[in-house]
Amino acid sequence: MNARLVIRLQGSILLIEAAAMLPSLLIALIYGDGDAMAFVYTIALILAVALPMHFFARPKERNLRAREGFVAVALVWVLLSVFGALPFLFSGLFTRFEDAFFEAVSGFTTTGASVLNNFEGAPRGIMFWRSFTHWIGGMGVLVLTLALLPQMTGRTTHLARAESPGPSFSKVLPKMGDTAKMMYIIYGILTALEFILLVLVGRMSLYDAAIHAMGTAGTGGFSNYGSSVAAFDSVAVDTIVTIFMVVFGVNFALYYRLLIGDFKSFFRSEELHWYLGIILTSIVLVSVLIMPQYGNAFTALRYGSFQVSSIISTTGFVTADFDLWPTAARMILLLLMFIGSCAGSTAGGMKVVRVALMVKNTKREISRTFQPRKVQVVRFEGKGVEENMLSQVAVFIFGYIALAFLGGMVVALEGHYDMITNLTASITCVSNVGPGFGAVGPVCNFSEYGPFAKYVLSLLMLCGRLELFPILVLFHPGVWRKG
Repeated sequence: MNARLVIRLQGSILLIEAAAMLPSLLIALIYGDGDAMAFVYTIALILAVALPMHFFARPKERNLRAREGFVAVALVWVLLSVFGALPFLFSGLFTRFEDAFFEAVSGFTTTGASVLNNFEGAPRGIMFWRSFTHWIGGMGVLVLTLALLPQMTGRTTHLARAESPGPSFSKVLPKMGDTAKMMYIIYGILTALEFILLVLVGRMSLYDAAIHAMGTAGTGGFSNYGSSVAAFDSVAVDTIVTIFMVVFGVNFALYYRLLIGDFKSFFRSEELHWYLGIILTSIVLVSVLIMPQYGNAFTALRYGSFQVSSIISTTGFVTADFDLWPTAARMILLLLMFIGSCAGSTAGGMKVVRVALMVKNTKREISRTFQPRKVQVVRFEGKGVEENMLSQVAVFIFGYIALAFLGGMVVALEGHYDMITNLTASITCVSNVGPGFGAVGPVCNFSEYGPFAKYVLSLLMLCGRLELFPILVLFHPGVWRKG
C-alpha cells in the first residue's frame, strides 16, 4: 500500500473542498445571515489538516495501483463528508454531528435525503453550500481533482474507474486530465443553461434558480423550500426541471459526441434508447394510473412526468405527494429507484446499461433451454459483450439488491418505523434517490431516525454513489496488507 500517495491525495482534495466553500462564504457575506464565520472556521480547520498532508507526504512512487485507487476514493468521500458537515454544525443549523454528517453525505452523494425540518430562516450561505455539495458530488470529486491537478499521480484511470458510475469506464480523450476537464465543461454549460431558463421564467430569484439548477445538475434534489419544486406551483418551472432531470441522466460521453459533430453515435446509442424508452413507458403508465386522482389528463401528465423523471434520474425533487398515488403507480416508481439512469451520468441506481444487459442475458438463457447447441452472443451498442462483463454485472446487481434489503433490516433494528418505511429508506439511500415511501415519503424526511440508523443510511449512500466496491473493500483485510 502506497500510504503516502493516498495521504497526499486526501490532502489535495481537502484543499479543493476548502476552495469550494468560498462561493458559499461569499453568499453568506452578501446576505449577512450570520453564517459567514461557520465557513471561516471550517476552512481554517481544513487548511490546518490538509496542508501537511499535501506538502509533507511525499510518495516515492507516484503510480496508483487498483487497490490504492479504490481505497483513496473511499477515504476521500468519507473525509469530504466529515469536513463538509462542519459548516452545518458551526452555523447551528444542526446541533448533533450525526445529523450534519447525514446531510453532508446526502449532499455529496447527490441523494437528497434530509434531516432538516426548519427551512424557514435557514442561513442562505449554508443552504447554498448544502446544494453546492450536489454539484461537486454529481460529476465526482475525483474527476474534479483530475481536472485541476491532472499530473498529481500516475495511472489516474484507477481513480476515475472507482468513482465513475457504470459497469465500465472509457476516456473520451486520450489523457485522463483532458477527459475530466471536458466532462466538467459540459457539466457547467448544462447547469448554466438551466439556471438561465429558470431565471427567465420569472418565478425564481437568482438564488432560488442557482439552488435548483445545482440540485438538478447533480441529480441530488436539495431545495431551499420544504415543499421542494412544488413551492413555485409553475408549469413552466416543472417543465424545465423535468427536461433537465432527464438530460443529466444521460451519459455525458454522448454529449461530447454531439460537441464534435458525431450525431450518429448520439442518436444510435442503444443505452439512450433504453433510457428514453423506460421513461416514456413509465410516464404513460403512471399518468393513466393517477388520472382519476387529478381529474384531467394534463395535470396527471404534468405530475406523472415530473415524478418519473425525478425518480429514474435519482434527483428526488417533488411536486406531488406520490405516497398517496395508487399502489401500481408507486410500484413503478419503486422499480425506477432501482434502475436509475445511464452510466457516465450524474445519477444513481443500478444503471440502465446493467438492466439492459441482464434482460438480454436472461433472454439468451431462456433461448438456450431449447437451442442448447446454438452459439448466442449478447450484443450491446453493436458489439459482443464479454462473458466476464456479464458475470460482473450479475454480481453487482445481486450485491446491490442484497445490500438494499440488508440495510432495511439493519435500520429496522431501531424499531422506529414499519417495514415499508425502513425498506424504502434503505433502497432510496443505496440508489441515491432521496424520498422513499411511508414516514420517509416526499412530504417527510429522515429526522426521526436515531443516530445508529442515520450512520447506517449514510454508509448506504456512500456505497450507492461509489457503486458498492470502493466502500466494501475497506472492510477486506487483504487491502491493508503490505505489498
